Amino acid sequence: MTFYRNYFALFLGLLGSIAFAQDNQNDTQYKKRVLETTEVDFLTSYYSQDGDNAAVSGGIGTEQLTDATGTFVVSIPLNDDDVLTIDAGVSAYTSASSSNIDPFDGGQRADPFVASSGASSGDVWVNLTGSYTHSSDDRNNIVSGMLSVSSEYDYFSLGFGGSYSRLFNEKNTEVSLKANVYLDSWNTIYPFELRAFGANGIGFFRPTEITGNVNYNPNFTEFDKTNRNSYSLGMGFSQILHRNLQGSLDLDVVQQQGLLSTPFQRVYFSDVANSFIEDFQLADDVERLPDTRTKIAMGGRLNWFVNELITVRTFYRYYFDDWGINSHTASVEVPVKISDKFTLYPSYRFYNQTAADYFGPYETHLSTQEFYTSDYDLSEYNANQLGFGASYTDIFTQLHIWEFGLKGIDLKFYKYDRDTTFTSYIITAGFKFVMD
Repeated sequence: MTFYRNYFALFLGLLGSIAFAQDNQNDTQYKKRVLETTEVDFLTSYYSQDGDNAAVSGGIGTEQLTDATGTFVVSIPLNDDDVLTIDAGVSAYTSASSSNIDPFDGGQRADPFVASSGASSGDVWVNLTGSYTHSSDDRNNIVSGMLSVSSEYDYFSLGFGGSYSRLFNEKNTEVSLKANVYLDSWNTIYPFELRAFGANGIGFFRPTEITGNVNYNPNFTEFDKTNRNSYSLGMGFSQILHRNLQGSLDLDVVQQQGLLSTPFQRVYFSDVANSFIEDFQLADDVERLPDTRTKIAMGGRLNWFVNELITVRTFYRYYFDDWGINSHTASVEVPVKISDKFTLYPSYRFYNQTAADYFGPYETHLSTQEFYTSDYDLSEYNANQLGFGASYTDIFTQLHIWEFGLKGIDLKFYKYDRDTTFTSYIITAGFKFVMD
């Protein structure tokens, strides 16, 4: 489920930016409000994926998942300089992959390529984030703070952080610094068949139905850590290079500590005889990864305003971590303004990465190894994403709902394919309202 959360972050990227300006009248400087009136964004998306390399069933099996998300973002001007933003979102998903945490509870024959209809087949993720932003009188210094809470059936997360931006050179240059901390706690849920071999020794109730190696006795121990802490630091530099050209550079460093393995993702060893119930192979162990990870990403953007109708937005990022993954991301988007109110957004994104040191496909790991995973998110692969979007903007907000005028609509579609069996698509929609 890591992958579709990355798409949720992309979906939140529909949010608009805040513009700053100053005006002079009768030789007296007039300070324009950072945000003139309350704005409300409603964002929604539908995501679907499929594939044949589910980590829950050890690198084989269905990866089918669907997710529907809805988010309200309310930005409230507290005075000329300060803005309070509240972001509340709910994401409901059904997952054939996670349903096979317990493949025996659905009433059908257990099979890694068939979803179980039991309790683990779906869940709801909720998030609430509040942020406070203060801008100096000259709008050259911007300070913000953030607090967030999110919860799902197997984890709870508390996050906080802040950022500082400095504009100078007549606002043609900007430098920024941001830092965030996320404190997560897991409710460790293990594959059903391994629970009898854990600390509480309950859960497995069908030993007489085992075929293959009938002496199923995995060397399984539960994790002694149930927390995960993430610390991130980001630095940015933006420069207007020409009236039609703007560039930016970014550097992000993330340090993670704690339980970085996913407790319900199975691993099968090549040196252990296979045991089955029905058509489902019983786990030899769960994914085990180091309890620290350092991630570093550096990238840049270059936006070229070709003319009043066409803009070219390019992006490149290089990423590496101490688990052995190196990746490259390159993308281009070409907004085309077809009228005063309508703009089209074709886009393309390419991504490739090397495999983590601890990755191995189904039944390639050895029981003597210290770390192992069959999660294809950590494998070597190339990926392509095609996108298309359309936006509607009405600065005069002629259409109203209650006391709010509709200022803009964004609709986007993205189709993503890896050179494994994985494929997905997402449809997003965003609606911006302003209070009259």
